[in-house]
Amino acid sequence: MDYIWNIKPQGSAEKVEHLAEILNIDKSLCNLLVQRGISTFDEARTFFRPKMEELHDPFLMKDMDKAVARLENAIKNREKVLVYGDYDVDGTTSVALMYSFLRKVYDEQKLAYYIPDRYNEGYGISFKGIDYAAENKFSLIVALDCGIKAVEKIEYARKKGIEFIICDHHTAGEHIPRATAVLDPKQPNCQYPFKELSGCGVGFKLIQGYCQNNSIDISELDYYLDIVTVSIASDIVPITGENRILAYFGLKRLSTKPCIGLRAIMNIAGIGEKPLTITDLVFKVGPRINAAGRIESGNEAVELLITDNEEAAHAISHNINTYNSTRKDLDHNITQEALRMIEMNEELTDRKSTVLYNPYWHKGVIGIVASRLIDTYYRPTVILTESHGLASGSARSVPGFNLYDAIDACSDLLETFGGHKYAAGLTMKLENVKAFQEKFERIVASRISPEQLKPIIEIDAKLKLKEITPKFYRILKQFAPFGPENMSPVFVSESVSDLGTSRIVGATREHLKLDLIQDKVGMSGIAFGLAYKWEQLPKDQNFDLCYAIDENEFKGNTNLQLMVKDIKQAVDNG
Repeated sequence: MDYIWNIKPQGSAEKVEHLAEILNIDKSLCNLLVQRGISTFDEARTFFRPKMEELHDPFLMKDMDKAVARLENAIKNREKVLVYGDYDVDGTTSVALMYSFLRKVYDEQKLAYYIPDRYNEGYGISFKGIDYAAENKFSLIVALDCGIKAVEKIEYARKKGIEFIICDHHTAGEHIPRATAVLDPKQPNCQYPFKELSGCGVGFKLIQGYCQNNSIDISELDYYLDIVTVSIASDIVPITGENRILAYFGLKRLSTKPCIGLRAIMNIAGIGEKPLTITDLVFKVGPRINAAGRIESGNEAVELLITDNEEAAHAISHNINTYNSTRKDLDHNITQEALRMIEMNEELTDRKSTVLYNPYWHKGVIGIVASRLIDTYYRPTVILTESHGLASGSARSVPGFNLYDAIDACSDLLETFGGHKYAAGLTMKLENVKAFQEKFERIVASRISPEQLKPIIEIDAKLKLKEITPKFYRILKQFAPFGPENMSPVFVSESVSDLGTSRIVGATREHLKLDLIQDKVGMSGIAFGLAYKWEQLPKDQNFDLCYAIDENEFKGNTNLQLMVKDIKQAVDNG
């Protein structure tokens, strides 16, 4: 793809100067802080040195008092409590979190958990799950990462004498379910200061509220931060505010004392001794946990995360790793089929959206396939397959385009839908697929801007190679944990030259090993998948490159290197 380089607005000179003076660090680093909304000493201290005490009071969340009171009454009256959550990473981590906590403060014989089957029940609260609760005499269900739109299901449960505490983080529908308590910072009239918690994060706030009300020290919550952080990373929520605090301490726990199940999955994922990052969780841990629900059952993911038995963790992690290998094969094969469908149909190629349907595609991987297609056809994408006589799909968007609103505009053709700005799920009657394909295209074409249809590399600032020093990088590392809204900074250096030893590398000759020089300062870099760019550049001419900065360890030596994202011919080669 040809990327647009977008250099973000720079911090105000006055604020940058002020920070540089009080923090005694490089102005280019202060500029990065100001870009992130940090302009005072106290804000910088909070950013660089988060504290668990800075978490918001959970009782600021609408219905938290009702939720805690209902949980306390269930424990006092020895009611049977069912912990219910979805089959994806956020759902299974939420269930593991809540179940692990409740069995510490309550009788485990009175507890159970329930993960709906992706294929027989679908996303969210199911009638089958409520029937299970009724048949087994559960009077309270704590639903996590789902429920905010389950109006009909909650009414069904009420008639069966089952109460619900809903812990969700998705966008609410027109009506809020009549549950005993609904915890969702995005629901109307909720004044909670931080709106971007994961589903597991909302569950964590309920636990925090319970602890606060029952004089349980906040340090007891440290035990659960590893699981919460896996959900934060995997659900791609902003690493700001409370998420940053939770992830900061959660990564430390994951690196030192993770729960037995997470340690097992990290071992099998080949995560070594280097400090863990959000990226490790997104690409190595999350997909494996997710694979259980995609290929077999989300129950195995929960079993892994709650077990205290080393042998059981070892066995389950190997099962899950096998599911992940199956998922990769399905993902690859379906993606190739989908790409061929587009390539063979000129009308599909030229659209502003992608909507594809194949009744034989595996439901467990269509969300991944939607994301893969955006790598080639950069536009809002919906992938549909058949499930229980309906077309069931996953949708993904491009930055800046509100996918949820576009799907909502097609709601007359849908049976169900839910999600958020960049990812959603939906179902429709099979006979509505063609009409949806056409209407969704019309909606997207009328709302999306030309700029949103071109991939963008967001660049924080311009930088000279001479500014990249060990001290600069030591401070830059403290900006972590990186993730949405606090991404690893990307820089651009202009009019850089090849030292003469840069070369194409890799078994398939796709990558570039770069030896660079600018103003007599040398620096090495690696550019994965950009060998074709090198061949396009005029030789013996300067070029511009954008990159992140990383450390390269080789044979016991550690050096700074540029992780090059794109290369362009220098605007000024004079």
